Amino acid sequence: MRTSELLAKLARDPAERLTVGDILATLGDRSFSLLVVILGLPNCIPMPPPIPIFCALLLIGVAVQIGSGRHAPWAPAFVLNRSVARKDVARAAGRAIPLLERLERFSQPRFNWLGHRRATLALGALLMALALGVLVALPVVGQIPWGWAVCLLGIGLVERDGLLILGALALGAIGFLLNAGFVYAVFMAISDLF
Repeated sequence: MRTSELLAKLARDPAERLTVGDILATLGDRSFSLLVVILGLPNCIPMPPPIPIFCALLLIGVAVQIGSGRHAPWAPAFVLNRSVARKDVARAAGRAIPLLERLERFSQPRFNWLGHRRATLALGALLMALALGVLVALPVVGQIPWGWAVCLLGIGLVERDGLLILGALALGAIGFLLNAGFVYAVFMAISDLF
C-alpha cells in the first residue's frame, strides 16, 4: 500500500479513538517512515502551541532511533497507550491525501545511498534538526515549512526517493530562514525602541 492508502485506512478505522500502538500496528514494516509523515502532518497547517510541541518531541525520539539504526520504532507503554480521536486523524488525512497522491505519482526509488549506515545517521540528524525547528518555531504558523519538510522526508523514506529527501532539506532551510528573519525583525524593532 502507498502512504496515501495507509492514511486512508487509518481514517476509516471504526474505533472512536486510535492509540499510538494501533497506528504503529497499522503501519507495519514502514512504521518509521510513515510515523514521520503522520507526526509532520499536524504541523502543515496552523496549529495551537501544544500540538507542534508534542509532535516535535515525538519526532526527536524517532530521529534518535533512526540515527541509531533501529528498524522499527520503540516507545514506552504510556506513549503507545496515548490516543487521538479518529475524526482528527480523518481530518488531517483528508487534507493530506490529495497532495500525497500527487507526490506518489512523482516519486520513485532514486539515489541508492539511502540504505548505507552513514545515510542512516544523516537522515536521523536531518530529522532531529527539523524536529528542533518545529519545537522552537514561531507559534501557530512558524512550524508550517518545517512540517512540510518532515512530511517530505517521511515520504522520501517510504518511497526510497533521495530527491524528495533533498527537497525536505531545502524546505527545512526555507523554514529556518523565515523564522530567523522574523526573529531578526523583532529584535531590530525592539532595539530601535531603545
